[in-house]
Amino acid sequence: MRPSYKIVLLDIEGTTTPIPFVHEILFPYVKKNLAKFLDENWSENEMKENIQLLREQAMKDVSEGLAGANLIPEETDDNVDEVKKAIIQNIEWQMSFDRKIKALKSFQGYIWKSGFISGELETIVYNDVIEAMNKWKDFEIKIFIYSSGSVSAQKLLFGHSDKGNLLKYFSGYFDTTIGSKLEKDSYLNIAKHIGVEQKDIVFLSDNVKEIHAAKNAGFQTAIVDRPNNAPLSDDDRKDNVVFTNFLQIFTHNSYIDSLG
Repeated sequence: MRPSYKIVLLDIEGTTTPIPFVHEILFPYVKKNLAKFLDENWSENEMKENIQLLREQAMKDVSEGLAGANLIPEETDDNVDEVKKAIIQNIEWQMSFDRKIKALKSFQGYIWKSGFISGELETIVYNDVIEAMNKWKDFEIKIFIYSSGSVSAQKLLFGHSDKGNLLKYFSGYFDTTIGSKLEKDSYLNIAKHIGVEQKDIVFLSDNVKEIHAAKNAGFQTAIVDRPNNAPLSDDDRKDNVVFTNFLQIFTHNSYIDSLG
């Protein structure tokens, strides 16, 4: 029986990948290696570009009076250590509340790249995700990713997984440059970018607020309830389709074409 959708849009953390992998492996990797990474890559153009993003965001944060925000000075011949110290302080401050913002996510992706390439990092992907993606491919349904992490970080995650290189499964990637995951317009923008009607996209995420935004945009949606995910309220379960396993989508009436 054919699915009632043409496109699958997937969240990552808590959906395709366990939350502990992000919070207990990826985030600590950044903090542990940050100082060394700055020293080893300081002269690289990619480093300079990422620092400038952080610097511009820091100026905005300080001007808005955000508690804990600090400026990152422009580099001179005499203040390199001061600049590095300010960068570390800024990144650790942003990571302390898991900030979903481009400057931080871009830098995290940059440092993770070295870990994935070296083999120190390997993404954990749930077994049912692979099984479901193979089924979607059989139905010629395209699969896209939408995550707060940068597109480059998304490609790293799925290119270096415990199930191998999974990039062949995906037709495209979206990050917060297209809009916040909590805003209806972001999902409208995604549908427009892909070139399909909203009703033809099913979005799977562990985040109830993201699901509400996508639903308000006219998407088909389902909450993914994995171990270690935030608990769902009775209302969450009553008002939404909830899956504990991707394969459940293939037997749920709401997601199967009535014509079979």
